[in-house]
Amino acid sequence: MLSPTLRRVGAPALLALVLVACGGGGGSDPSASSGGSETPAMASPATPATPATPVVEKPATRADAARFLTQATFGPTEADIARVMALGYAAWIDEQLALPATSHRSYFEARDAEIKAGGGSQAWQDQVLESFWKAALTAPDQLRQRSAYALSQIFVISMLGDGVGDNPRAVAHWLDMLGTEGLGNYRQLLETVSRHPLMGRYLSHMRNQRADPRTGRVPDENYAREVMQLFSIGLVALNEDGSARTLNGQMQETYGPADISGMAQVFTGWSWSCPDWPDNSCFFSGSANGQSDPDRSFKPMLGYPQYHSMEAKTFLGATVPAMTLPDPFASLRVAMDTLADHPNVGPFIGRQLIQRLVTSNPSPTYVRDVARVFANNGGGQRGDMRAVIKAVLMHPQARQRSDTGGKLREPVLKLSAYLRAFAHRSDSGYYKVGNTDSPGSSLAQTPLRAPSVFNFYRPGFVPPGTQAATRQLVAPELQIANETSVVGYVNFMRDNVASGVGQWNGVIDGVTLNRRDLQADFSAELALADDAPALTALVLAKLVMSPPDAELSTEISQAVTSISVPALTSNNSNQTQVDAARRKRVNTAVLLTLASPEFAVQP
Repeated sequence: MLSPTLRRVGAPALLALVLVACGGGGGSDPSASSGGSETPAMASPATPATPATPVVEKPATRADAARFLTQATFGPTEADIARVMALGYAAWIDEQLALPATSHRSYFEARDAEIKAGGGSQAWQDQVLESFWKAALTAPDQLRQRSAYALSQIFVISMLGDGVGDNPRAVAHWLDMLGTEGLGNYRQLLETVSRHPLMGRYLSHMRNQRADPRTGRVPDENYAREVMQLFSIGLVALNEDGSARTLNGQMQETYGPADISGMAQVFTGWSWSCPDWPDNSCFFSGSANGQSDPDRSFKPMLGYPQYHSMEAKTFLGATVPAMTLPDPFASLRVAMDTLADHPNVGPFIGRQLIQRLVTSNPSPTYVRDVARVFANNGGGQRGDMRAVIKAVLMHPQARQRSDTGGKLREPVLKLSAYLRAFAHRSDSGYYKVGNTDSPGSSLAQTPLRAPSVFNFYRPGFVPPGTQAATRQLVAPELQIANETSVVGYVNFMRDNVASGVGQWNGVIDGVTLNRRDLQADFSAELALADDAPALTALVLAKLVMSPPDAELSTEISQAVTSISVPALTSNNSNQTQVDAARRKRVNTAVLLTLASPEFAVQP
């Protein structure tokens, strides 16, 4: 991704380097006009998937297996690399999809009970993050967890938002939902998202009421807009390959104000699950006659006919007839069917999944092939998300390396790759990484704490003044990369490598630790500390998913060599000094690799 002549290791230069490195990628932003006359219409959603060019089933090298795992997991481990090498790509994916789902809600509820038993108040957002990081680092169902994280950046809720952050148990359920429904059928996923109370509160369609001409009240249009713009069809009509459809050189909008208004009427009358549904008190407060559902924060919202729009609802060429007896469920069925069957969904959602897992700038062919699998999984089913995820990871272009492929690693995935590469153990067993929002002293990113429904970054973001902009390429993750966050990341990782990761532990089970919760296993590296080239090669092999560049290897090796290790005295009286020097050598090799463009960019 980066010419050796452009590389300089170290924090001050890192931002410029990743800007250059993210000039890689191929294809174009689907929101960009292709110009010219009207483009061909998309293929019918019923068109069977065209078999892609066969790929080599088993990785030829360890680096190939590790690169695949960078796309499909939170970071390769030696055990996972060996498994992929033995099974091959497709068989590994099938094995992963057959594993039972790790439950975040179960973890949260267990921690809540434990905290209360210990005299504490209750589990909170930190326990959601504990569950996220424990699963990211240790869960067997890595592909499910990684896919759920990718989907969490498309179907966005945020613990920064009112109604979400104060319902952490429901946030844990949200992660579970993305891990199960996200590997089911898209149509059901979209309905589950639309009826989830967290989404209802985050995008304000919970307790949304039908129009009242007397007061001038109209339905809230917030969710109606975002379910189309962000969760299904996008702003611009697309061809099957993700390129914009144009007429006389102009892009065609997918929806307009009338569609938003009609869709908003669908999302009237939805509120809490409640024992006395459809009681008015249930609609407004989630309880009636002293009764409420203890799981109402994550059970699907119910439709309350008395608050649902009775008038005809027209959107995207579909119409729900006027109702004498309002039926919110019937209206929702038409809306969900219309959105799920829209020809934009395959390329729109498929392209974003490719971006989140494989490459920022997928080629039109890549997008087209994934969209066709979305349209028909080969067995006549539309929206099979398991087939879509497999198509993303198994596409020939996902296996190819080039100077126009790959993506910038987002901060969370940088940290997870490091933590998995060096088998970090949690002293407490809780994986207390904690909040990592701060750009100046942490990652500038915490899972499930995006600043808005538009995620941490936009899929079409083009960083100005970069090679990416010159080549009309996108680099989404660079939207949260700046001088502060880049230097903050290096300083954060320097401390992590030296002292461990996460929150401080004093005494656990009578043992005084006085250290951070997650501690690395550097035993293999310490065994090579006296051999700088060998140590450097091992660290690069664990963190860089491509053949190591000779110049980078030399620079790191020279830096390691510059740290002298004293000779051990005959009576071993200086063992502490020797051990400290060896650990400093390991720290240096690891940190310089973590700060390198070769690690910053997923090839």
